[in-house]
Amino acid sequence: MPDAQPRQIVIAGAGVAGLTAALAFGERGYPAQLFEQAERLDAVGAGIQLSPNATHILRQLGVLDRLLPAAVRPEAVVLKDAATLRELARVPLGQAAEKRWGAPYLVAHRADLQSALTERVAENPNIALVTGARLSDVVTGGDGVTATVEKDGKTVQSQGFLLVGADGVWSSVRAVVDRARGAASPRSRFSGELAWRTTVAAGSAAGQAFAAIGATDSVTTFLHPGFHMVAYPVSKSDAFNLVAFTRGERIAEGWSGHADPGILAGAMRGTAAGLARLVEMAGPWLTWPLHTVEQKQPWTTPAGIALIGDAAHAMTPFAAQGAAMAIEDAATLASLVADFPADLRQSLTIWENLRRPRIVKVIRRGALNRLAWHASGPVAFARNLVLAKRPPEKLVADLDWLYGWRQRRIIRR
Repeated sequence: MPDAQPRQIVIAGAGVAGLTAALAFGERGYPAQLFEQAERLDAVGAGIQLSPNATHILRQLGVLDRLLPAAVRPEAVVLKDAATLRELARVPLGQAAEKRWGAPYLVAHRADLQSALTERVAENPNIALVTGARLSDVVTGGDGVTATVEKDGKTVQSQGFLLVGADGVWSSVRAVVDRARGAASPRSRFSGELAWRTTVAAGSAAGQAFAAIGATDSVTTFLHPGFHMVAYPVSKSDAFNLVAFTRGERIAEGWSGHADPGILAGAMRGTAAGLARLVEMAGPWLTWPLHTVEQKQPWTTPAGIALIGDAAHAMTPFAAQGAAMAIEDAATLASLVADFPADLRQSLTIWENLRRPRIVKVIRRGALNRLAWHASGPVAFARNLVLAKRPPEKLVADLDWLYGWRQRRIIRR
């Protein structure tokens, strides 16, 4: 028999999106069953940037205080020319950012964020986390949503009035949403970009090589026509997270893989010797193929299914907002459902209509960033000229719409 609880939320996926959703619903008194396919909650990726639009939510959920001891408050975002290492612009963060946007800008290791989230989940009696559980089927009907899950060779059913698909870019729940509307489920689309990631100890030779050319207390972005690289401190500043982005051929789908390092080396032609030396010393590099999800598909169904985070709108990371958008999705979904529990269909419709314009704007900002960071010739010259003439306070003000975001209260008449 299904585990039937009329107020229960069933969540597929225990990454940042799923854990945040479980907390957001659990804090509002909703029992939540959180199913994760992996046997252990191993952190995917390395470093993560958390802007104030995300950290103010983490603070509300009791997560921020657990994360702060391991996180770093960067003093600025620094843009540098990869060929000359000349500083092109500096966007102040640190205490100024916290004062302006009401919450800190943080950089952290993804494992530290996941640990903070899971600690809070474990403390909430409304949340049950089940690992090693694969979602195999979903049935919707008058009684809500019934999810069939396979665990340890057995089949278990969980029933609730809402299923949240937080299972990432290769989402199984997304296929259910598309079947519900009689359409074939689109696969994620390879963006043509590869992310090269590594983490180096601050005291290592590679860490010292970065300190010689980058800002060790800030987020440093090196700009070049063939690639760009973002670097920042993590783990109490004991290490630096490095991630470079290049064009490349599609490799195996997954969060950790290998590609020909010659791709990265070739993209870096013409860079400063110190940067080339850092990239050589920092290896080996793990490679992620960057996938996106078609934005025209719906994120919700009237029967009680909602997609959040990468399952709904996987995007390239050039605005550093993937995790933040997942956190926003989770918090806003829980808030709307809790405020108007008697009309789930309308709550989901309003939620999707509110979230879509913001997601589109963030995606466009990421595309603009990539265009600017990979500019060459006259376009790069114009970019540098604009950055040189734009004062730091204006650069900061340009981010108010993004970092200063707060959820709006919805009043139904």
